[in-house]
Amino acid sequence: MHDDISSHPAPRAAFTAADAHTLRTALDALGGVRDLDTLDVACGHGGTAALLARGGARRTVGVDNCPDRVRRARERQSGGQGGHTAAVEYVVADPADMPQLGPFDLVTAVYPFSHAPDRAALHAMFRGIRANLRPGGRLLSLVRNPGAYPHVDWSPYGMRILDRLPDGDAPLLKARFLTDPPLDFEYREWAHADFAEAAVDAGFSTVAWQPSRTPPADAARDEAYWTAYRAAPVSSLMTCTA
Repeated sequence: MHDDISSHPAPRAAFTAADAHTLRTALDALGGVRDLDTLDVACGHGGTAALLARGGARRTVGVDNCPDRVRRARERQSGGQGGHTAAVEYVVADPADMPQLGPFDLVTAVYPFSHAPDRAALHAMFRGIRANLRPGGRLLSLVRNPGAYPHVDWSPYGMRILDRLPDGDAPLLKARFLTDPPLDFEYREWAHADFAEAAVDAGFSTVAWQPSRTPPADAARDEAYWTAYRAAPVSSLMTCTA
């Protein structure tokens, strides 16, 4: 369920670098995570959970529905990878059937909602997260922007949409990470309004959107490169308040 390509040998894809910068900027704007109880949904190999732990979170839990990804996240932690010493608790669970693990002050979620197979599962994900948040707690989620295919080519930024198929509650997009070797995956093209509806239905009091933020330009990725990306980015940041 998690779009985690950090284990592949190719250089980090530009869109994932923008995602990480967007999330770090949002966390900084909230004053950081020191002494907060934090949950990362669809934690993959543990990159975001490690970021929360390094930031001084009082407690960090990572949840993913793939036992192999959770195993690798635990191995990274026990091997000292990721540069963090604070312990992260890892749990195998489906975000659409979230156990009670909290309460938490902050939940991060990188793309799990885009993998909800139908509207019922999408709403269940938001309800499970809301049930794990304290009143006033925050959800920060990177969600994929709809409507790009076939008008936008994200190949220079590390992924490509191959096809869009009408299917069920939301179109199915077939995509490819341009790693070495390439990695094909699928996700649902939910509209932002669908995410907002699910959040409100789950009991979140506010829903807000922020555009993707890009890292500083450098010799490999200059300002023109990032300007083109900001015109049609892969993702937006959704912020919800419990």
